[in-house]
Amino acid sequence: MSLLRSPEFNPAYNVLTERTLIRCWHPSDAVLLKEAIDMSIEHLRPWMPWVQTEPEDIAAKVRRIRLWRAQFDLNHNYMYGIFNLDESKVLGGTGLHTRIGPDALEIGYWIRVDHANRGLGTEVAAALSRVAFEVNKVNRVEIHCDPRNKRSAAIPKKLGYQHEATLRQRVPSTSGEYRDAMIWTLFKADYATSPAAQFKAEAFDALGVKIL
Repeated sequence: MSLLRSPEFNPAYNVLTERTLIRCWHPSDAVLLKEAIDMSIEHLRPWMPWVQTEPEDIAAKVRRIRLWRAQFDLNHNYMYGIFNLDESKVLGGTGLHTRIGPDALEIGYWIRVDHANRGLGTEVAAALSRVAFEVNKVNRVEIHCDPRNKRSAAIPKKLGYQHEATLRQRVPSTSGEYRDAMIWTLFKADYATSPAAQFKAEAFDALGVKIL
């Protein structure tokens, strides 16, 4: 059985960076999540296919978060909210996704429009890179992005990921067409000397025990 799906695996429920708290979602976060997404729809629309379903009402957000939390607790997929340090505002969303195969995780992220271009995406992606390699113990981490999204593509490059390929017409866009996807990869063998490994981050399990 894969470590990521083993009942004995102890994932990071809370990740603390210099400016953010990255934690698993709770249904009570629905109002803050809706506020962050609603104000950012046009900002996110060119890059995030899931924006097609927005805006959603609070009941839909609660159902969605309950699904994310269930997947998290079962070690099927790790969806996180990005909060400011006092948890009064959702700054975005991120995740460690198991969809790219065994012994590997994909990092996804989005930042709300009024906090974009402040380096938060880099800070969050670095923290989750550390969690993926040092807590989840995977061999490979990937970041995928639209090649037209220059700011997003700059994040894995800053962190020491290598651009392996640009796959043509792989991701459905919000217009119904398909867009290209850049694949950035970092391997365990290269992680220790990468810029990602130098970022400050702490991680805690479900009981609040420090695991990073």
